[in-house]
Amino acid sequence: MTTPLLETFRRLITNTGPISIAHYMAESNARYYASRDPFGVAGDFITAPEISQMFGELIGLWLADMWIRAGRTEPVHYVELGPGRGTLARDALGAAKRYGLAPRVHFVETSVALKSLQLELHPTAQWHDDLSTLPTDGPVLIVANEFLDALPVRQLVRTTEGWRERMVGVEQDRLVPVAGTQPLDSAVPPALRDAGEGMILETSPASAAILYEVAGRLASQGGAALFIDYGHAEPRFGSSLQAVRDHAKVDVFASPGEADLTAHVDFSVLAPIAQSRGVRWLGTVEQGRWLRALGIEARADALAAFAPSHAAAIHTARDRLTGEGQMGALFKVMGIAGPNWPDGAGF
Repeated sequence: MTTPLLETFRRLITNTGPISIAHYMAESNARYYASRDPFGVAGDFITAPEISQMFGELIGLWLADMWIRAGRTEPVHYVELGPGRGTLARDALGAAKRYGLAPRVHFVETSVALKSLQLELHPTAQWHDDLSTLPTDGPVLIVANEFLDALPVRQLVRTTEGWRERMVGVEQDRLVPVAGTQPLDSAVPPALRDAGEGMILETSPASAAILYEVAGRLASQGGAALFIDYGHAEPRFGSSLQAVRDHAKVDVFASPGEADLTAHVDFSVLAPIAQSRGVRWLGTVEQGRWLRALGIEARADALAAFAPSHAAAIHTARDRLTGEGQMGALFKVMGIAGPNWPDGAGF
């Protein structure tokens, strides 16, 4: 029987000292995603593609529009990072096909449990453990929905002695956040070093690495990418690390490997990384605004007219995706494109 991760962490920390927040988050999510389907009502959380087909359809139309205006280059590859059950890809590819876009399908996925679900919907897809094995023979259309938020974050905390890494320690058999002993003032931007005691600065080197690699692909191969996640477009202080289990927030340190650990995405640092590789940042906008610009209102009305008995559910789903107090404002959409690719709708 597999040893609970909480017990493994307790032993590790007791024997060798505190571990970083990034280490804790990476190990916890690796265990969590490897063993389950966390999506849907029976899981721990619901993502936009599971709320309504409209979400994936509009993404598919956006990709098709970009590809058509860029010259319909073939071969072309659809790449999804963390594709969940494959629902978004099914809806996006179905909509894109109506406009002649039928790309080769690639999934970047490490969970065996989720791969088996994706295989049912996409039997001809190719799977990759990371971006390094993706093809290089044509433009790439990349989608990452609620992918970056699950990547490990590093946290720095301002103590009386200066900036230190925020770590995970053990007190009375419980995992708790503690400040490390190594001075890290040099890792903090000069303009932020004088922040008050207790302030937390959160960064995600893993997200930066993904953006750097995706942008490099777009620069050399052409294509476009959409990163959709909850987060902020301006820098800010504070810990955004949270744990979700059975559709409710739980203690981040109580049950590692049994809850989904996520953090808000700092989109403000990602756009410059993409631009540093010579690709075009199309913009970062609120999800609600982006979906409305792409025509979600008209699509919802059309679906409701086609299936009147489901009209209320369709409009409720639309409101959940676009509403200011729901996903519409908290979630952001960031678009980037190859140097010679066109502007994208909605930005």
